[in-house]
Amino acid sequence: MTKTALPICFALVAACTLANADSETHGHEPGRATTHRTFEDVEHWSAVFDKPERDEWQMPKKVVEALRLKSGQTVADLGAGTGYFIPHLAEAVGPGGTVFAVEVEPNLVAHMRRRAEDNQLTQVVPVLTSKDRARLPRGRVDLVLIVDTFHHLDHRAEYLAKLADVLTPLGRLAVIDWMKKPLPEGPKPDHKLSRQQVVDEVVAAGYELVDSPDFLPYQYFLVFRKSEGRTWGHGTAPEK
Repeated sequence: MTKTALPICFALVAACTLANADSETHGHEPGRATTHRTFEDVEHWSAVFDKPERDEWQMPKKVVEALRLKSGQTVADLGAGTGYFIPHLAEAVGPGGTVFAVEVEPNLVAHMRRRAEDNQLTQVVPVLTSKDRARLPRGRVDLVLIVDTFHHLDHRAEYLAKLADVLTPLGRLAVIDWMKKPLPEGPKPDHKLSRQQVVDEVVAAGYELVDSPDFLPYQYFLVFRKSEGRTWGHGTAPEK
């Protein structure tokens, strides 16, 4: 991945930084990625992302409950990785809803497709995304969830502006990422973004903070909506 690319790495969902990798790079410019990784080795990342002890601090069921999803809604797990959150999201929206499992790594997309088929989760739609946009249907997504992935994204201001067009009028963007301090899990502090930096960047892109659940021990949990009165014009063309 290049520094000008916008890698969307897991989770979706999810934690692209649960373990350190020798190949990672990092920077500190606002709106630039903190870390880059390669996610071709599905077996390795399944062991990292889906380890049973993760449930103790990630609390996926409680996270999804806090998002108050309704049956029949559409949710996108952006950077879904191996699909850690997918079963919980699928249960929340029910068989009549849709869960877009969005990833830039083809091997992970194929893995999530098999995982959904094996578990008969017909509402799950794996999406091989582009590096500069989510490739989701415009105006159709009720919630975009980005878990432990926001700090991997390059050119976040531009990406967030594009992402606004996939949301329904009352659609929400939820960001869960690592607290910027030493923790038993996750990357080193200098590979993280502070809560305030994330809030500032998302608000500057045209959103407003509407909720901030505080039950996760190692991560902040931020929920945004598009700001009322914001004109979404040139430069934020709808997804196709």
